Amino acid sequence: MSISSVDEQLPTPRLAVLGIQHVLVMYAGAIAVPLIIGRALKLSPEDVSYLISADLFCCGLVTLIQSFGATQWFGIKLPVMMGVTFASVAPMLAIAFAHPGPEGANLIFGSVIGAGIFGILIAPLMSRLLRFFPPVVTGSVILVIGVSLMRIGINWIFGNPFGPTAPMLVNPDQAKWLDAVKAAASAAGSTVPALPDKLALAPSMPNAAYADPSNIWLSVLVLLVILAVAKFGKGFVQNIAVLIGILVGGVVAALLGKMGLAKVASAPLLGITLPFHFGVPVFDFWLVLSMCVVMIVVMIESTGMFLALGDMTGKRLGQDDLSAGLRTDGLGAIIGGIFNTFPYTSFSQNVGLVGVTGVRSRFVAVAGGIVLIILSLLPKLSALVEALPTAVLGGAGLVMFGMVAATGIRILGGVDFKTSRNNAFIVAVAVSFGLIPLIAPSFDLWMAPSIKPVIESGILLTAVVAVLLNLFFNGADGDVAAELKQAAMASGEH
Repeated sequence: MSISSVDEQLPTPRLAVLGIQHVLVMYAGAIAVPLIIGRALKLSPEDVSYLISADLFCCGLVTLIQSFGATQWFGIKLPVMMGVTFASVAPMLAIAFAHPGPEGANLIFGSVIGAGIFGILIAPLMSRLLRFFPPVVTGSVILVIGVSLMRIGINWIFGNPFGPTAPMLVNPDQAKWLDAVKAAASAAGSTVPALPDKLALAPSMPNAAYADPSNIWLSVLVLLVILAVAKFGKGFVQNIAVLIGILVGGVVAALLGKMGLAKVASAPLLGITLPFHFGVPVFDFWLVLSMCVVMIVVMIESTGMFLALGDMTGKRLGQDDLSAGLRTDGLGAIIGGIFNTFPYTSFSQNVGLVGVTGVRSRFVAVAGGIVLIILSLLPKLSALVEALPTAVLGGAGLVMFGMVAATGIRILGGVDFKTSRNNAFIVAVAVSFGLIPLIAPSFDLWMAPSIKPVIESGILLTAVVAVLLNLFFNGADGDVAAELKQAAMASGEH
């Protein structure tokens, strides 16, 4: 196959086919985050569907800016597809659990917009900041992000620890007895002492909805399909293994009666994404700070991805080019917050597809961005995604979120542990700190409520500890850009 240049405009039919290929490769990852956050916020199915449509719209719009360019200030002008970064999930989940509903959504969008402004401001300075974030730091952070996300995929399979799918429920007979005691205590002339405030029964009865064998087998089926496609598929088909697994799982779930399609039928044929659907964003200093840490991680990842893609396409990138690309990461977050979605980054699986197809033209990504915007206009498609049972998503989640952790491990694989044992100390301590919120979720019981959302995700803990230990042991020397490029080339998906 002949290799196209970055700026070559291919025939429209070929552009359309290649653009659709890029969309299919990224689609599963793109829809995962709005599903996770929407359900964590306990939004209605209609609002979760709206989040999915808004996400597809912003994916398309930010992809157009990044690949086509918008003035000299925005756009790397390479074949880059932009999607929601999984790095932002953990801090957004902390906000969602603490503030469910539209209130939490507006806190999330405010923190995303604030981080986007921060990203635009620091974009020209990232070359100086890179030395504080060598692979031993970024690999540790991404590893913790992946491990934290695995909990979501596992809970999708077995059931959430709280709510209707909790492992244990309150015994209804005991609840009936407690209600009778309350009534007797409140009766006139009763000698029964009043019950203490906030007295509640502890769950003691196993919940049949938790770890339902049919859900487990459905998740296993999705996982097996993904693994089979990954092993036996070739080229493009292999790149959409997760999407194929979700499609097969959805069909089987519908045949088993586990997937309701009423909301799909009632969804309108066409719809547009409007800004501030849930209200005015709320800006909280600590929440914005936590998202700014995510933005730094995203921009470091993007730097490595841009350098690797520049090598693949034969385009030499200067400081102004990198600043324009990183500035677009910040702009993407601002656009995401305004249009009810999240921070955006370049998807590495699409970078891999450039190598598979051999097509370097950035207009392929432009075509993919247009396809994403068209898909955002179809609410029925978003409603169909929202209707997918969590068991289907669980099988895919094990792969998607596990690949985030695997990316961190691959980055750490390029770190020198043989001649510098201190790097092992950095990883060991930083990862341990990052896992504190996962293993001991009440560790911040006596801390100020305002800082809890910042440290509950573990990302800030990992980043701060890794940066400080790296400075302590290694200083701030070395060719970090080259190391990041090498790590990005080895990366498969995140």
